[in-house]
Amino acid sequence: MARISVKIAPLHPDGTECTHAVRSSGKPRDPDSGCAGRRNYAVVCSTCGRVGEPHGLRVLAEPAQSAHRDSHKTAPVPATR
Repeated sequence: MARISVKIAPLHPDGTECTHAVRSSGKPRDPDSGCAGRRNYAVVCSTCGRVGEPHGLRVLAEPAQSAHRDSHKTAPVPATR
C-alpha cells in the first residue's frame, strides 16, 4: 500500500498555494515578494487532491485533515488459521 499524506496548505486570496514567509497576521514578511498574503487553508491529500471547502483558520482545517486521513485507513482483516 502506498503512503498517503494529508496536509494543510495555506492559500492566497485567488486560491493558489502560498509558500512565502508570512507574519502571524498572514501578511508577507517581504513586501516585495509579490505575495498577497494568506486567506484560507485547504486540506490536500496526496491521492484525492483538495478535500472539501477551504477553512478561514488553520485550526478549523485540522479536524477535516484528521477525518480525511482516517477515511483512508482500511478495516482490519480477520486472521485465518
